[in-house]
Amino acid sequence: MKILLLGKNGQVGWELQRALSVLGEVVALDRHPAVTPYGTLSGDLSDLTGLRAAIRSFAPDVIVNAAAYTAVDKAEKERELAHTVNALASGVMAEEAKALDALLVHYSTDYVFDGTGTTPWRETDAVAPVNYYGATKLEGEQLIVASGCKHLIFRTSWVYAARGNNFAKTMLRLARERQTLSVIVDQVGVPTGADLLADVAVAALQKTLVDPALCGIYHLAPAGETSWHAYASYVIEFARTNGEPLAVETINPIATTEYPTPASRPMNSRLATDKLRNAFSLHLPDWQSGVTRVLMEALNK
Repeated sequence: MKILLLGKNGQVGWELQRALSVLGEVVALDRHPAVTPYGTLSGDLSDLTGLRAAIRSFAPDVIVNAAAYTAVDKAEKERELAHTVNALASGVMAEEAKALDALLVHYSTDYVFDGTGTTPWRETDAVAPVNYYGATKLEGEQLIVASGCKHLIFRTSWVYAARGNNFAKTMLRLARERQTLSVIVDQVGVPTGADLLADVAVAALQKTLVDPALCGIYHLAPAGETSWHAYASYVIEFARTNGEPLAVETINPIATTEYPTPASRPMNSRLATDKLRNAFSLHLPDWQSGVTRVLMEALNK
């Protein structure tokens, strides 16, 4: 099996390089041209012509797109770039997947919803993004579906990874430096590890190649829910219990209105995962288990 991975150096892409390697030949690309047995290929999603050429040159059986424009606040100004990368490039991948009869695996976001209420979002709920980033991700989904290609779209939330920076590491750094932290308490979601996103996608794509009726949109996040404030409190308490010297004494809960940003954020990022768990017979761990593993790695360095 030939697999094209886009966004190989991102949080999810890095984990996918590992997870996909057992399935077949993987050509993994980022924004920079790479010399491969199929020619010099580029995975730059802002270059639609180059992207199309790369897919045609390699002719994969599976395209896995872990690349995206994810700077939520910057997207409000860099609209053309965000739209090209998140929407138009998704359309190009879908068109080429359809022509090749390939399966397209793509990641999306809870930001396609308006973030109201307290009920976990289902795949069938009405979409209404609250910011431009969400709007571009939604359009990307719609272009994939409209193409008629075989696809798996995984909507997720609050992504983190052991590699690179993440919320937990930032909280640890600040907790060492400051006596008081202020963290948003009225946004609720589920921290989702990049390793889980990679492993579930690989399990799902294997079954979907056998049974294309499984194609569709799925919500993917661990079990449970938390606020940013409770998440920070968990991280700091865990570090302290494990002997980490911290300066922080108080973690103040603040409202979203006290921390204005250029782009609006959804208050409710909960995702219902019944469809995914039932379709693929999967057990999703609680969010704390993934965060704990990353913390152990961060604290033991």
